[in-house]
Amino acid sequence: MRSLIAMYQRIGLVPLIIISLVLGVLIGWLAPSIGIAIGLLGTLFVGALKAVAPILVFILVMAAISQHRSGNEVYVKPVLIMYMFGTFLAALTAVGASFLFPTDLVLVNADIAQVPPADLKEVLTNLLMNLVANPVNAIAEANYIGILAWAIIIGFALRQASDTARNVVGDFADAISQVVKWIIALAPFGILGLVASTVAETGFASLAGYARILMVLISCMLFIALVANPIIVFVKTGKNPYPLVFRCLRESGITAFFTRSSAANIPVNMNLARKLGLHEDTYSVTIPLGATINMAGAAITINVLTLAAAHTLGIEVSFASALLLSLVATISACGASGVAGGSLLLIPLAASLFSIPNDIAMQVVAIGFIIGVIQDSAETALNSSTDVLFTAAADPTYSR
Repeated sequence: MRSLIAMYQRIGLVPLIIISLVLGVLIGWLAPSIGIAIGLLGTLFVGALKAVAPILVFILVMAAISQHRSGNEVYVKPVLIMYMFGTFLAALTAVGASFLFPTDLVLVNADIAQVPPADLKEVLTNLLMNLVANPVNAIAEANYIGILAWAIIIGFALRQASDTARNVVGDFADAISQVVKWIIALAPFGILGLVASTVAETGFASLAGYARILMVLISCMLFIALVANPIIVFVKTGKNPYPLVFRCLRESGITAFFTRSSAANIPVNMNLARKLGLHEDTYSVTIPLGATINMAGAAITINVLTLAAAHTLGIEVSFASALLLSLVATISACGASGVAGGSLLLIPLAASLFSIPNDIAMQVVAIGFIIGVIQDSAETALNSSTDVLFTAAADPTYSR
């Protein structure tokens, strides 16, 4: 057994994930029943990540703040600026692509279980209420805004505690981090199950009817990931951004693509930030915060699908309206939950800017869920990998 574990570790996580991807596609395609059966591995992996992420964020942030001493530099502010600018740039990119490649949608009828927010005020109100949520409920419900708020408050309070108390918190943070490392080490098995079950259940032909809208969405996300984000990083660091960009996409984006949850990918990003040698006081705050507010992929999804609906209905969109849509999408994307499909429920809000009826907007949401196996996966990969990318770019301990 020890020799097998040693061999597993020698191969490395990324090669094993690539092997799992190939095997998952083959199993799901050639033996769908087996693919669906081993989907349990993916469910267990995502469940474990989601279970450990809230307590990991709470303990790490609390420990980092309680042990922080004045004079130790943190770099949260520049990361937040890059988050907001990157999301707005993504929204503008989506508008430009929608004008260049206007798309007609074949509207569908489907029941959507979730209730979308009524307006921008409701989105902002929900964000503020999440700040003061009961801390136990915040952890249980994976409310990361609430988790961050209470972790910061308790962390500051613990600065007045004894060294022994702060050491206990630090030791607990180390223990939780070790649990996360064990879970991440099992990522190849989880991704094998996720890929096999996805291919077995959806196949490849079911998405053909939505090829054009998917092309626009994925092209925008690739442009942000491979052109816009590297430019932002270059401006910040003055160095070649692509080694960092590709590492973040490889070690964070791949798992995020298959878990389809920014929240579930927080432990993966924490582990990557640690390997990059980033400042713990910084990444322990910016990465979980990024899972909530750094939503370039969500802004793209909101704008592309909303403008496609407007084009389908023959609604003329002016430059001023498109700019307003970009601003609304940037703010609304911050309210997108860090779970699969979170951005889709904000489409009715954006559609209301063009007086698109709610029943039509909900049909567009249904289309989003249909193409979500690709759209939401790519969106989450972009969002989550950018969390680490911008955190590293703002941290001189890495960029020097």
